[in-house]
Formats: sequence, C-alpha cells, structure tokens
Amino acid sequence: MVKRYLDVKSLAEAQAIVFRSFCCTPSVERVTIEKCVGRVTASPVIARYSVPEIHLAAMDGIAVKSADTAGADEQHPVTLARAARVNTGNIVPAEYDAVIMIEDVWIEHEQYVIRKAVPPWQHIRPAGEDIGESEMVLASRHMIRPHELGALAAYGIESVDVLSVRIGLIPTGSELVDHHTRPAPGQIVESNTLMAAAVLTAAGAQCIRYPIVKDEPELIRDAIKKALTENEIVIVSAGSSAGTRDYTADVIAELGEVLVHGIAIKPGKPAIIGRVGEKPVIGMPGYPLSALTILREIVLPLLGHYGINPAVPEILEGQLTTTLHKDIGTEEFVLCAAGMVGRRWVLSPLSRGASVQMSAVRANAYITIPPGVEGMEKGEPVNATLMVPQADAMQSLLVTGSHDPVLDYLADLLRYQNVDLHSTNVGSMGGIIALMNDECHAAPMHLLAKDGSYNVSYLEKHMAGQEIVLVCVAERQQGVISRDGFGFTDLKHHTYVNRQKGAGTRILLDFELQKRGIDPLDIRGYDREVTTHLAVALAVKSGEADAGMGVFSAAQALHLRFVPVATERYELAIRASHMADSRVKALVETIESPEFKAVLKQLGGYDTRETGVQRTLP
Repeated sequence: MVKRYLDVKSLAEAQAIVFRSFCCTPSVERVTIEKCVGRVTASPVIARYSVPEIHLAAMDGIAVKSADTAGADEQHPVTLARAARVNTGNIVPAEYDAVIMIEDVWIEHEQYVIRKAVPPWQHIRPAGEDIGESEMVLASRHMIRPHELGALAAYGIESVDVLSVRIGLIPTGSELVDHHTRPAPGQIVESNTLMAAAVLTAAGAQCIRYPIVKDEPELIRDAIKKALTENEIVIVSAGSSAGTRDYTADVIAELGEVLVHGIAIKPGKPAIIGRVGEKPVIGMPGYPLSALTILREIVLPLLGHYGINPAVPEILEGQLTTTLHKDIGTEEFVLCAAGMVGRRWVLSPLSRGASVQMSAVRANAYITIPPGVEGMEKGEPVNATLMVPQADAMQSLLVTGSHDPVLDYLADLLRYQNVDLHSTNVGSMGGIIALMNDECHAAPMHLLAKDGSYNVSYLEKHMAGQEIVLVCVAERQQGVISRDGFGFTDLKHHTYVNRQKGAGTRILLDFELQKRGIDPLDIRGYDREVTTHLAVALAVKSGEADAGMGVFSAAQALHLRFVPVATERYELAIRASHMADSRVKALVETIESPEFKAVLKQLGGYDTRETGVQRTLP
C-alpha cells in the first residue's frame, strides 16, 4: 500500500499549531558548545570521497530502464517486464537508468503499469552530485557555521548560566553509519543530528544525540519513549516521508498525537509535528537541506517561546540572476550566493536539491518564494534573508562562468585578504551572459574561435563597444580523461560523458570533431551532460563512461589517465568599470602572486608564463 501524507498544512498554520499546543518552560544551566563552531579554519578542508559514491534513488518508487517506458501515456499504458522497487536513498541497480515515483505507478496482477514515459536519469542522484572527491568544502580563514558540521561529517572529515532547553535527537535509518566510519556503497553518514545539535546548541539549547536506530517500529518507539523522559523536545531524524520503511508518524500516533504531517514548503514537506503527553515530538526529514529548513522554520521559532531567541537575520533586496519556477501553493526556500555588484545586490541561486549539502556551505543567503506565486523572474528585485552578517556578504566576489578546479584554490588564497569568492558553474557562454547583464564581478572563459584564438571574438560579438579586461589565469591542457589512456580518435569506439551546451570544453570537442570529420552522433554519450571537470572525471572513474574531455588537474586528482588534445587560454573577463573594486583588485593581485603560480604548478597541467597578463577590449 502506498503511504500518503495527511492533510498538508501551510507553514503559517504549522507554526500556529506549534505555538498553541505546548507549554514551553525553559531550564537554566551552564553549557559549553562544540569546539569548532565559531572557530576559523587555518587551511583548506578537502572532501575525502564523493557523495554519493554510487547512483541512488531520489524518490520512493520503481527503478526502470527508460527505454522500456517509451510510448506510455494515458491511452496506451505500458506494463513493465522488468523493474525494481526502491526507496529514497536506495542504490539503483546497474541495469536501470531512471526512477518512477510510486505515486505514478499502478500495480496490476503483481506487475507494474505506467502511463507516462520517462527520460534517462529521472529521479536519480548521480555519483558525486553533492560533492566530488578532492573538492574543497571550506577555505582557509572561514568561520565555521553550525549547519556546516553536517557537511564536514558527510564528506568523511574529522578533525555561563543560560536559558536552555533539553532536546533529544534520534537518528533513524538502517542505512546510516556513524560519521567516524567511511560508508560502504548504499550506506549514508548520519550527519543530520550532528548538524541539528550545532544549530540548536548555538541558539542556546542543550542537545543529546542518541545512537542510530534501525528502521524497526519497536526500536523507534523505545528510543522516543526514552528520549521523552530526558528532554523537553524530541526530534526524530528521517523516517517521515512515504517510503516503505518510514515509521516515525505511526510511532508518534501510537504514543500520542500527530498534529501535522506534511507542510507545504520546499524543502521540508514531509515534516511531522507530534505531541506525546505535553511534549513536542518533531519528525525531521532525512534530506539535509530539508532538515535544515525544519530546524530554521519550526524548531528555532519554538525555542523562542522558551525564552531562547535566536538572532534575527538581516534582509536585503537584490536582483535575481535566474528565473525560478515552482508549484503554486508551496512555499519554497532557495539558497543563493549574494554579492554587491556595482551599486546593487545580485542573488545567484544554488542547487535546489534537498540532498546537496554543498549548497548550504556555499550559500550566504536564501530567498523565500511565497505559496501564492508560481516563481520569480530573472532580473526581478526580490528580498533575501542573509545567513551571515551583511558586512561579510559585502566581501563576496561573484565569479560566474567556466569551471576549473583551480578556482577553489584561488578562493582559498583570497580569504587571506578577507574576500569570499563564490563561483557558479554555468559554462563560458553562461559567463558572457552574466557579464552582459552585469550580474558578476568576473566571468571565467575559454571560448575557441575558428581562427584558433580564445575569448576575444566572442566578447567582441556579444559586448561590442564595452570595455572589458581579460586577465589570464593560465594556459591549461585540455584532453581526454579515461581509465585506459584513450586518445581523441578512440572516442567514437567508447562511451563518453560531455560538458553542458555553452561550455568551452564542449566547443573545443565540437571543433576537434569537425576538424577530424567525426559526426557527434557517432559519440555514444554525447548528450550526457555534466557541469564541471571533476564531474567528468568522476563519471569516468565510476565506470559510468569510458572517457570525457577535461583538464589535466581533474584527471590527476582522481588518478586517471590523460591524453592532451589542446592547450587553451583560460581567462577571467571583467568589466573595466569594476577593476577599481577592492575585491576585484585583490582577485587580480592574487592571480599575479607567486603563491598562486605555485598552486598551478602543484596541480599540474597549467602553463603559468601568461598568468596575470591582461588584455583590454576594444
């Protein structure tokens, strides 16, 4: 039987129910906080492994081969000869390439019937979706915020009389492992309660984290009963959705009363608000960003009724760089990078995936889209809630365009000058568009023209007459990344993973294919797109593809073979009017520095003879 949510409440209704349902009496005690919260990093923090390390289901449903669904519609339902039942977070068997939500599946005579065809990779979390092995999580000179502890744990990184409320945190899930343990395929590091404890402790609560509880109703019931005797509030992590092993709502109903199951917000819809005796029991969704939303929108306001009032965040008005669509009736919170470009704030939305913790690490603000609207338009002035002091946000440097792993190391060096570089990977052409709209401080690019030159002809075409300064980061090697040392002419004999349309790497690929008379349709996987060089290397390392085009440093980071194809000029395009900005000055000075050139040399595949050289257009 498919589980459904109970009557979904609006966020305002859910908050009102919380406020009127509980008698909030705080205790007074002397407390300490987690040692690293509020401390500043002295060196970069690097992910030890990719998350996830294997393809996982992003929904409760069935895993299918997308080709088997061709032609399915309301008039022509398709009975699937092969499929596998999966829950959110399960490994997707290798023979399948898509997941169909269980709500869109009918079971007839013990067979699955569908009425809609699905594309490849639907509702699948690809390996490395959250973060790639060797990617930087935090830069030097960074003050660690409480919610970032969850990300550190997930990526395998270890490293006063007050009013207080005792909060018990119960992690549930048979697939969970302690954050000191590297997860095997199919396992997940339990990071949500670590993050929750940091958020709530920083707000003034005292938290007890209980051991992981397997997905068995009796064990969950016993854990909640124990926590209720020791705390004023109990939070159960995961098990709140509609999967076959989600028991939190049933257990709360058995022990007391479920007041809310399902809130019309995104992320965070599956949340539960329950009452056992006079105490609140909150069911927190398993996805990390959903959990963070419930902590911020439900639990922290609840603490305010105990007399513990979290700091009120600052609000600013900024210009949106991307159109955001959503379903009517749902209130959505979108993480973004906010920066002052010229005399206005620019808001660049980050990944909206509820499981992508790096969005929270990279974000310094979030946008709230009200339930009564269908989205927000690009260029529209919108309000954003800051997650950092406005003085810190003023130091943000927005870099939008082509990806290169060295941008993380450039960001690290800039932290010594109190500049916070936020990079958005939209490809070289996407960077030109951002530059045209004056939505970034710098646009990295490596656009190859037919005459063999880089970048100038594209800028002259799209920004004719505007004064642009090109700052060379390096001349870098682009080539074929593989496990077996394939060359360019081997590509048509093997599976390939491509970069997105508008990426300079893809333009280079098309140039080389045309030069050799190879039809792109002969490249298996030409339409399979990823957005970074590390994502290409990850796809090759995992065996998802045999080869892909990328930079040498990405291949070296993941211990893969590399065969050079071209040396290209990787430059930052900057409006001349922004060159006097202190953040941009720091960027240019850092690129010119011996320290940065040493980083390029260490990473490999970069020629630094042109590093720091400037060209001015027109």
